[in-house]
Amino acid sequence: MAVPSPAVTAAAYTGGGDLRAMQELSSRIWSPASRWHAGDLAWGRFQHTGREPEWPTRLWRAGGTTVAWGWIELPGHLDLAVDPARAHLADEVLAWFAETAPGVRRSVSVLDSETHLWPALRRAGYLRSGDGPFFVQLTRDLDGLAEPAPPPGFRLRPVGAGDVPGRVAAHRAAFHPSRVTVESYHAVRAAWPYDGGLDWIAQAPDGEVAAYCLAWLDPARRVAEIEPTGTVPAHRRRGLGRAVCLAALRAARDAGATRAVVCARGDDGHPVPRRLYRSIGFGEVTRSALWVSALDEGDFQGVVGGPVDV
Repeated sequence: MAVPSPAVTAAAYTGGGDLRAMQELSSRIWSPASRWHAGDLAWGRFQHTGREPEWPTRLWRAGGTTVAWGWIELPGHLDLAVDPARAHLADEVLAWFAETAPGVRRSVSVLDSETHLWPALRRAGYLRSGDGPFFVQLTRDLDGLAEPAPPPGFRLRPVGAGDVPGRVAAHRAAFHPSRVTVESYHAVRAAWPYDGGLDWIAQAPDGEVAAYCLAWLDPARRVAEIEPTGTVPAHRRRGLGRAVCLAALRAARDAGATRAVVCARGDDGHPVPRRLYRSIGFGEVTRSALWVSALDEGDFQGVVGGPVDV
């Protein structure tokens, strides 16, 4: 006699324990063409403080195992992960999104490789946008990493507790304007799977942080992710970004990683990071696409494929 599948229940996000559950799902279904890694979930959740009211989040579980989650950024954008073995749950995630963010044009970001999500998106009236920025997923194995070669006078090393203010200042300069603060960076450092040995800086001769690279290691998959990396504007075009990324990747390899992934803009609006990653051996695996809800017939302009009834 067949054993019935456990019932699926859904509940709102309540804190760090639920983030770990989201990370566990992302790790369990991970492949080089996957969007989510434990590291970018931790970085995304903790890089800013005070934003929880802007981020309604919900998890779906079966028998205690997380099988889907949705993370809304109000007023109307959704990120999600759904176990391909339970692809039908994407319908429930999208229905919750519509209930939580009514009356706005909603958007959902997925990868072209996440084909198990497409039927639900089409059933809910979403269309793949043909315009605007997009991101590419890149990967490389960690054999044969080059030796970092910083400019004379610059020192590569892991971040220490006393470096946090300078590390934050460098991030705010590289990504101006930025909402990252000393408080939020301490929250990042307290999150799983942060490892201070994988958080690297390039220190200028005057002691300031000139560039940085944070790598995150998923020990179950032995895959590291770069998120984020940046260079202070006054120190760009010196090879510091390449040097500090190589240092972080070599540290990740020493910690057990066999592969690394990174996400970068794929369009021509912001090409420098993509060129950097390709210069250190990363290759493109897949790209993102924005799927948008159509509020009226005029909204079907500028999207790919037209309305589809699936």
